[in-house]
Amino acid sequence: MTVRLFNTAVRKKVEFEPIDPKNVRMYVCGPTVYDRAHLGNARPVIVFDTLFRLLRHTYGADHVTYVRNFTDVDDKINATALARQEAGAAGTLEELIAERSDETIAWYLSDMTALGALEPTKAPRATDYIAQMIAMIEDLIAKGHAYEAEGHALFRVRSYEEYGALSGRSVDDMIAGARVEIAPFKEDPMDFVLWKPSSGDQPGWDSPWGKGRPGWHIECSAMALDLLGESFDIHGGGNDLQFPHHENEIAQSNCAGHGFAEIWMHNEMLQVEGKKMSKSLGNFFTVRDLLDKGIDGAVIRLVFLLTHYRKPMDWTEAKRGEAEKMLADWFEVLRKHGYSASTVERLKASGDWTADVEFMGVLGNDLNTSGAISRMHVLAKAKTAAGLVPLAHALDMLGLVSDWAVLDSADAGNDLPDWVGPVIDRLIEARGAARVAKDWGEADRLRDVLNAAGVQVTDVAGTASWEAGPDFDASVLEGLK
Repeated sequence: MTVRLFNTAVRKKVEFEPIDPKNVRMYVCGPTVYDRAHLGNARPVIVFDTLFRLLRHTYGADHVTYVRNFTDVDDKINATALARQEAGAAGTLEELIAERSDETIAWYLSDMTALGALEPTKAPRATDYIAQMIAMIEDLIAKGHAYEAEGHALFRVRSYEEYGALSGRSVDDMIAGARVEIAPFKEDPMDFVLWKPSSGDQPGWDSPWGKGRPGWHIECSAMALDLLGESFDIHGGGNDLQFPHHENEIAQSNCAGHGFAEIWMHNEMLQVEGKKMSKSLGNFFTVRDLLDKGIDGAVIRLVFLLTHYRKPMDWTEAKRGEAEKMLADWFEVLRKHGYSASTVERLKASGDWTADVEFMGVLGNDLNTSGAISRMHVLAKAKTAAGLVPLAHALDMLGLVSDWAVLDSADAGNDLPDWVGPVIDRLIEARGAARVAKDWGEADRLRDVLNAAGVQVTDVAGTASWEAGPDFDASVLEGLK
């Protein structure tokens, strides 16, 4: 199938043509792990997890590498660790920083898993790539694109003529309209830090410029190079990272001689009830806050997917209710036609686990999840168990089912053995054929079997649909398996 993606770098949709179809590579900027992930942090995770699933479907799960990093060098992490040390916690500052990072990374992974996100192929920590960052900085200095000043290493922005191309602005415009750090050791106000010195209460590593720690931007360039190579297919993140983070990544990687990313993708930001999420407005909450209120992770994910990733998304209670009803309706349709966890397992192991071509085409058109969900409403109108396979496949493709045991829940009301649906479908098909052949005796016999089993059949415009009634008795059909 053809996948089209909006490339921020050229400001239009392009047909995705991987550098190597057997080694499709994607890098997404991950979180700075100093606290719980708030709701806005979840949007890029869900967007690029959906793209990861689409790429795996298109090129094969073994041919896609997805890297999402953890930034575990940050002043907020350091401050928490220092506060714990001052409160009497055992261990060195470095050990307490690592402990805090481990804690928040575990929270993050748990929360994102609850939202149906697959773990990336690789999830590197910045602190494990300090040597690679130092090597890249040394290379940039040797090539004249960076310089040392007072224990810092800084990137010389004006040495890269295409700086600003991603965000569409010139260096002079940026200086005139942006707040930039003014430091006496900078050659130019726009030059950015690649390495900075560390004081006694800050983590640090030995380097040619003294004990220090990396600037934020160099982390992703170094990790992407090490894990994906000099050129890779897709780089993603929130549009708040477009400038300066992604602009700086491009500059330093290109100046180091690397092709870097072919396609750049950015998701829009999130609001809550029409307003920017903020603690001052009282509408700030974490993913865990919602999960602890009993809101299912699949519901949270579906609310996100109802809006195209390049449009601002508004989390509202109304949308939450809408998403809950959609999922409940879809699962109920599947249950009524004999679907269970074992049914899905059997389908996946067979050649019957098939996608709807139109659904996949819509999804492949720049991750049009809202359009794909509209198509799912059509798929849910199928009249037979076999006809509902594309709906089940679509739920799986969008990550809306982390455990198909949801179909086996005690309160489902219509749990059926997985063999029942296909048997009923065969009986209804045979009944229809008998009626076409005007074999009324056979048609009546099949009708009586279905009635005896408690199967409610509805005929509309020549098409029969069914559901298991309240007095359904599977034992009547056992001899027909």
